[in-house]
Amino acid sequence: MFNKNLENTEDVECSKNACIASLLPVRDALEVLNGRWKLPILIALGDRPKRFKEISKDIDGITDKMLSKELKDLEMNKLVVRTVYDTFPPTVEYRRTEHSRSLGNVIMALKEWGELHRKEIIGK
Repeated sequence: MFNKNLENTEDVECSKNACIASLLPVRDALEVLNGRWKLPILIALGDRPKRFKEISKDIDGITDKMLSKELKDLEMNKLVVRTVYDTFPPTVEYRRTEHSRSLGNVIMALKEWGELHRKEIIGK
């Protein structure tokens, strides 16, 4: 059986099927959040709706084409909602869904691990 406590990975023993079944949700999560931009986009959206250019300004280095693609992927995975307002010109806003807010602890855990890793690798 796959050991739920991964702090000591040497103790992980499982049958092939049990390991695969346990790792499927991890693979699914990584597939949804893969790439350089998805987490920064979700973080940039924060707690309020933003327009495309606001998000673009908040994320250094992302192109409009990439932001558009990543927002579509996040929308497809129900992490972002796109709202078009009937104005001239049309106003479009993006906001995080409640489902994406469930990533809060994951993002904090990645941040903490990243700090530890950075310290381990480069001493900062």
